[in-house]
Amino acid sequence: MTKLRDRTERRKGRVRGTLRLAAGERKRLSVFRSSKHIYAQLIDDDHGATVVSASSLEKTVLDPEGLKTGAGVAAAKAVGKLIAQRAQEKGIKDVIFDRGAYLYHGRIKALADAAREAGLNF
Repeated sequence: MTKLRDRTERRKGRVRGTLRLAAGERKRLSVFRSSKHIYAQLIDDDHGATVVSASSLEKTVLDPEGLKTGAGVAAAKAVGKLIAQRAQEKGIKDVIFDRGAYLYHGRIKALADAAREAGLNF
């Protein structure tokens, strides 16, 4: 592995270790950011299953907002709002936010803030 990948894996491990201690019965809101899109999913770690997911690949995210690409802050806000709506439909209100190895800044922060505004607690 390269040095960059080693640092990324260590950072992700530190975040996940802290989350496991604090999680309890809450689902984990995991975020993945690529150069063109952003993805979010609620994971039930007890069963190892994805409960709800949303991404900027979905037409329901891009079309109503008039977005051309899924790479911006606006797309991240739309995904955050959508994941919160889908979670509430499943009866989930309390989650724990897993930023992975990403800094809590930009698109990651926009997604988290939009999910909070839409009703998720973390």
